[in-house]
Amino acid sequence: MQNGMHTDTERCVRAVQSKDARFDGWFFTAVVTTRIYCRPSCPVVPPKPENMTFHPSAAACQQAGFRACKRCRPDTSPGSPQWNQRADLVARAMRLIDDGIVDREGVPGLATRLGYSTRQIERQLLAELGAGPLALARAQRAQTARLLIETTPLPMAEIAFAAGFSSIRTFNDTVREVFALSPSELRARLPRRKAGAAAPGALSLRLPFRAPLNPDNLFGHLAATAVPGVEEWRDGAYRRTLRLPYGHGIVGLTPNPDHIACRLTLTDLRDLPVAISRCRRMLDLDADPVAVDDQLRTDPLLAPLVDKAPGRRVPRTVDEDEFAVRAVLGQQVSTAAARTHAARLVTAYGDPVDDPEGGLTHLFPSPESLAALDPESLAMPRTRRTTFTTLVRQLADGSLHLGIDSDWEETRARLLSLPGFGPWTVDVIAMRALGDPDAFLPTDLGIRRAAQELGLPSTPAALTARAAAWRPWRAYAVQYLWATDSHPINFPPQ
Repeated sequence: MQNGMHTDTERCVRAVQSKDARFDGWFFTAVVTTRIYCRPSCPVVPPKPENMTFHPSAAACQQAGFRACKRCRPDTSPGSPQWNQRADLVARAMRLIDDGIVDREGVPGLATRLGYSTRQIERQLLAELGAGPLALARAQRAQTARLLIETTPLPMAEIAFAAGFSSIRTFNDTVREVFALSPSELRARLPRRKAGAAAPGALSLRLPFRAPLNPDNLFGHLAATAVPGVEEWRDGAYRRTLRLPYGHGIVGLTPNPDHIACRLTLTDLRDLPVAISRCRRMLDLDADPVAVDDQLRTDPLLAPLVDKAPGRRVPRTVDEDEFAVRAVLGQQVSTAAARTHAARLVTAYGDPVDDPEGGLTHLFPSPESLAALDPESLAMPRTRRTTFTTLVRQLADGSLHLGIDSDWEETRARLLSLPGFGPWTVDVIAMRALGDPDAFLPTDLGIRRAAQELGLPSTPAALTARAAAWRPWRAYAVQYLWATDSHPINFPPQ
């Protein structure tokens, strides 16, 4: 699937007529006779092709005067896979908008982060998405408002504030314009909620994804590497603490056949869209597994692995700085030893939090906290202490930036220049923190062992040459190769 799919009318019409859910989030169908827009898989009878127009984003549909369909709720589609498989300006801008930067810092803040003028960003977003950053942020606010209206008993004034609206009037007008219902009418359509069913700040929602999704390595990896106090596996759910712009949160994520159940407790509801965005990113829920698996199946030695358990995702992170620190702690030691190192740092330098369910006690320490520690207190070889202290110091003073807006190649080069950072550490950070879908680990022991068992070349140079045919999805090939082992990362706890 290519950028600008909404311009391929014939292909879009076929997707709508077959109600193909794989295309949800890739484009949106606007019906000129009803002035309603839908996702491709909308269950209603498809309109005549001459009455359909196609748009690249929900915001573009709203800008053109279309309202969201009440049946298929297109505003809740999985996000476009494009933003997580590209590192150009538009993709980086979309990741930042999803993370709430426009609401917190405005369009000038978005431009500063990306190093471009506001005019350049406006022009490129309009060209590709049919909407500028303000309209895209407005569409996200509307979706957040709907979520709060439907999942909490909060008063509408609090919802307006939490969703990022500047006034009750703007909130009311936007909700009515986007959904053709007032906020109170949206809530009235729901089954009556039991009194006191939801505590303030506690939310339960569903995170959609494109099927298939194999949860084994995804949740297995997160559970097997969980840092005590920050993460845990409990009653079939992965739980962890979240450091967020306005406060902190605790999330529980449970895999289900058609969605991920998400339980969120937030100290400030304004963090809701950011928390959702980061959880989706950690679980790689906006991936296009069909495109990934089809490409990997072209290699006859990988095809059986894909056919056996399709839909593997890349387990990522909710905090890029945290992951980089943990990658250094995990250099040349076992998973258990890395967890022990991290747990000591959490106890000594993490911010304490209250967990209503017990079990979680801290946020992972910030780079600023870790930069102040005494290197002699670290139970690791001197060279790795230097690696650790250099990393946290550069993260703390801003000379190294790891984020969803990072330029992948530029950041790789910066990391490689640090003492103790070799290709393995850089690529595991690129894969799991920066989100590069083509990051590859040819020197990884588990990868080389899997390659040898499968009959693939096992030397790093030869394996890299063979893996050229897997591009741009080599990070997903890594997951399939790792899964040939019996390591706990491949199996969620029972």
